[in-house]
Amino acid sequence: MNEIIELGDIAISVTRKAIKNVHLSVHPPHGRVTLSAPTDTRPEVVRAYAISKIGWIREQQEKLRNQARETPRGFVERESHYLWGRRYLMTVIEYDAKPGVLIDHKRITLSVRPGSDHAKRATIIHKWHKSLLHEFIPPLIRKWQPKLCVHVIAYFLQRMKTKWGSCNYEAGHIRLNTELVKKPKDLVEYVVVHEMVHLIEPTHNDRFVSILTEHYPSWREARAELNELPLSAEVWNE
Repeated sequence: MNEIIELGDIAISVTRKAIKNVHLSVHPPHGRVTLSAPTDTRPEVVRAYAISKIGWIREQQEKLRNQARETPRGFVERESHYLWGRRYLMTVIEYDAKPGVLIDHKRITLSVRPGSDHAKRATIIHKWHKSLLHEFIPPLIRKWQPKLCVHVIAYFLQRMKTKWGSCNYEAGHIRLNTELVKKPKDLVEYVVVHEMVHLIEPTHNDRFVSILTEHYPSWREARAELNELPLSAEVWNE
């Protein structure tokens, strides 16, 4: 059972793991705090560590509160949309033909049938986003498999509300958030590498950090930049 450390208005969920060092995390979107501690660490030591980090915790929570949040997309004329980290304006064309999406250096053109509602437009864009990711992700996996000496059995794309990716270590599968299509390509690569390293080490322990640092030395900068980009307008469930 998880322990809870309460420090004023901050509740920290503590998990015991077979790791060497304490790991403290503040999670988007609301600043939930978790702490992973070595199995044999005494409760008073864990609490003292948490107290020593209270300023850092509040700083991270404040960053999340102030972080830009995308307004809900309406998929309408002259609306801003992001693709691979660049901003585009949307043009909407209605005509009675198969819906589709085209892109040039400044615009995303969405073609829909007359009377198509918001849900239909959102579905078309989401399918397009997935098609772009399906073009981009496999070459990255092929690039990193020999570097990491791992084999990705399969990858999946899906909407994820609280994380950019996940890994099923036993099955050899990785899952990636379709929102990544909006982020710069180098940050997408970081997420792919991060999840592939989990095929070697499933936890975020010292070994994981060591492997990731060896192969992707700028991962901390990439993570920080990813976390500073606008959050999705969706309601996040933690």
